[in-house]
Amino acid sequence: MSLPEFFSDRVTAEIRQQMEGVMALTGQLARQRLTPDGEACVASVAEAAETVLRVMGAGLDLKSVHSRGVTLELEPVRLREVMDELQDRWQPRAAAGGVTLLVAYDGDPDAAAMADRKRLLQVFDGFIGEAVAAQARGAVEATLRAHADDNGGIRLEGRVRGPRDTAWDGMDLDARIMSIEARLGLEVALGAMLARSILDGMQGELRKEHNAGASDTVAFEIRLAPVAETVDETPTEDAGRAAHILVVDDNATNRMVAQSLVEMFDCTSEAAEDGEEAVEAARSGRFDLILMDIKMPRMDGVAATRAIRALGGPIARTPIIALTANADPEDAEGYLAAGMNGVVEKPMKPEHLLQALQNALSPPDEAAAA
Repeated sequence: MSLPEFFSDRVTAEIRQQMEGVMALTGQLARQRLTPDGEACVASVAEAAETVLRVMGAGLDLKSVHSRGVTLELEPVRLREVMDELQDRWQPRAAAGGVTLLVAYDGDPDAAAMADRKRLLQVFDGFIGEAVAAQARGAVEATLRAHADDNGGIRLEGRVRGPRDTAWDGMDLDARIMSIEARLGLEVALGAMLARSILDGMQGELRKEHNAGASDTVAFEIRLAPVAETVDETPTEDAGRAAHILVVDDNATNRMVAQSLVEMFDCTSEAAEDGEEAVEAARSGRFDLILMDIKMPRMDGVAATRAIRALGGPIARTPIIALTANADPEDAEGYLAAGMNGVVEKPMKPEHLLQALQNALSPPDEAAAA
């Protein structure tokens, strides 16, 4: 990696981390008793931060897809839930623009397939975002149909109906995307290009249908493998008291973000600002797990981990998870060799942190079975 690329990636990561901090802080403010003007101001800040994160996320995903291809993380996905999530995600934004969004699922309510939920949502996001942004009034329709194919797989057909713009007829893809960016904005253009790139990487099929009147329908097809076993929805038993977690980071915003996520997972937390404070707090033995930043003044995360492991007894066995922007495989091996139990990359994604917490806090027999 060249030095400009290194600093470009670092700047991007820093902006994302700070925006996530802004989101956490506005969430805290929104729970306070504010005047109507104060509530509107906080909501506007949160909306601006969400937009920045969405644009950055789409830009980074598009860069990754074009440089390394489409990567898929397959898991059992209930297809009806994909449309439910789209409804929840897009309904407020559509309503704010005066657009009625109609979302429907056609198929077995319990049908599931091996799919990448995030990628499916990104494909729909791109086409819905384009339609909602272009629709001055009226309705946008999004539907998903699931059918069994002749080979024992599942064929998905997604459709998004929105306004027709005759100025785009006959345009090639590059010209259309540039026109979308000029008329509808960067976020919409990024989403539209990302949707098409993901669909192409998944060997999907895309077509456009002209409807009677002033509307077009974008239709796409994707073929997926069925789920071998029924998705288990049996609720797990309550494991008892909530885990108490020590969050260690020299950056106040980072501590706020981590503690907000921990609370979202029904855990309690305390905070420390560097490795020395972490070691001293760990001596009390009151923590079930420690989230440890790596780069800190006075004592870094690796040195603090080694010091805690040297305390002996149950305290020395407290699970410790590294929080770091440097999470390359070589770096991660070093953290694990120092006695850490896992690594979560910054900026933190809630699902990654939750998975790390579950892995570290699982009883030994459950971890061995996994």
